[in-house]
Amino acid sequence: FVPPDAATYLIKSAGGAGVGGTVTDKTGHSTYFSKVYNGATVRLQAHSFADGVVGAIHNPAISGEVDQSYKPIGCTKIAYKSQATGFGAGEVFMADFDGHGAQSVTSDGAIVARPAWVPGRMALYYTSYARSNPDIFYHSLSSGQRSVVAGYSGLNTSAAVSRDGSRVAMILSKSGSPNVWVSDANGSNPRRITKGIEDSSPCWSPDSKWICFATKSHDRRRLAKVPAEGGEVQNFNTVGVSNPTEPDWSPDGKWIAFTSQAGKYFNICVMPADGSTTPVVLVSGQNPSWAPNSRTLVFNHGPDGQQKVAVLDAFTKQFRDCQRPAGSSSEPAWAR
Repeated sequence: FVPPDAATYLIKSAGGAGVGGTVTDKTGHSTYFSKVYNGATVRLQAHSFADGVVGAIHNPAISGEVDQSYKPIGCTKIAYKSQATGFGAGEVFMADFDGHGAQSVTSDGAIVARPAWVPGRMALYYTSYARSNPDIFYHSLSSGQRSVVAGYSGLNTSAAVSRDGSRVAMILSKSGSPNVWVSDANGSNPRRITKGIEDSSPCWSPDSKWICFATKSHDRRRLAKVPAEGGEVQNFNTVGVSNPTEPDWSPDGKWIAFTSQAGKYFNICVMPADGSTTPVVLVSGQNPSWAPNSRTLVFNHGPDGQQKVAVLDAFTKQFRDCQRPAGSSSEPAWAR
C-alpha cells in the first residue's frame, strides 16, 4: 500500500451499472485500460475488472517487463481441507482465491489431506481415508466422477501433478519407507525415484524435469531435488532455517516456497530455485502454495484447531485472511 502521491497509476470508477473504470498514469494524460463489466455477480465483475487492470499495466509496452508467465489471479480458485475441530475427519473444499463461494468437494466424513489441482483443469487429486486407508483419489469437479489413483497397502499421499497433467508425483510406502514415486496420471506405471528413510511433499519444477521434496537425515529434514526420471539427489542450501518441508516451486521457475519448523513454531520461507541466496522468512504459517503469478502465496496459520487460510504477497509480506467455513482450514492449493 502506498500514499496517493506515490502511486504510479490511478483508477477512476466509471459509475453507473456494472463494475469498471479507467486506468491512467499519475498525470492522467495516458489511458492504459478502460472497461465496464456487467452480468454475473458484482464480485465476479470486480474480480474481472481487477484482472483487466493488472493485465493492462503488466503489458510489456507499458511496464517494460517481458515476463510472459505472468497471470492475473482475480478469477482463480483455491482448494483446501476443512475440519470442524482441526483434528480427525474433514472434507475438501474449493473456493474463489479469497475464500468466498466455498463449496464442498467431498462428503465422505473421513480424514482428508493434500488437495492438488490438475493444471488448467477443474480437477483435483487428494488423499482420503474414505476406504479406511490413506488412498489417493482423482476427482473431476466438472462431472463429479472420481477414481482411486493409488490404493496400495500403507501410505499413499501428497499427489503433485506435472504441468502438462500427464504425470503424478506422490509419496508411497509400498516398498517400506515413504518415498517419492512417479506414475502416469491414472496411477499406472509407478516408478520409485527416491530411497530416503522418510521422504515427503514432492512438487514439480515448471519444466517438469525436476521434483523438489523434503527428506530426513539424522532426525533433521532438508530439501532436495531429483530428476523426474530418477537419478542423483541434489540438496538445497537452506542454512538459517530449520526443518524445511512442504516445498512449492513457483510457476515461473524462479522461487521455492516452503515451511520451516522450530519446535512448535512454523514459518513460510522463500528461496531462489537456483540456490543463489539463502532462504528468507516471510510470515508465520504452513503449507505455502504459489498463485499463477509467481508473486502471491496462499497458506494456513493460527493455533491448532483454528487454522485459517490466508493470501500473502511474497515481496511485501502483506497478507489477508480468506473467508472460510466454520472450523479449521488448512493445506491450501492454488489452481494454475
